[in-house]
Amino acid sequence: MAETQLMIWYAEFSRHKISNFNELKLLYGNASIVNNNRVVFNIKGNDFRLVVSINFIQAASYVIWFGSHKEYDKIDVRTVAFDTTILTTQK
Repeated sequence: MAETQLMIWYAEFSRHKISNFNELKLLYGNASIVNNNRVVFNIKGNDFRLVVSINFIQAASYVIWFGSHKEYDKIDVRTVAFDTTILTTQK
């Protein structure tokens, strides 16, 4: 799937101190900036999409949503919420 590419994105993203959307776009030209401080990243050659909320002032970010490009087409990226049930569901 996309585990390796997602880990590569995370390692790269974590190395940078990004202060604003302009700096973000310089590093990730294909990233799409959405309202509510949300950014959509293409993962694995655009096979997958990663929706991240970024707070530049606090230098914090968190993943809101991750899925295939086909699944992404079914969500409203402006309002999709993090599914907290995945934190408590046992496998």
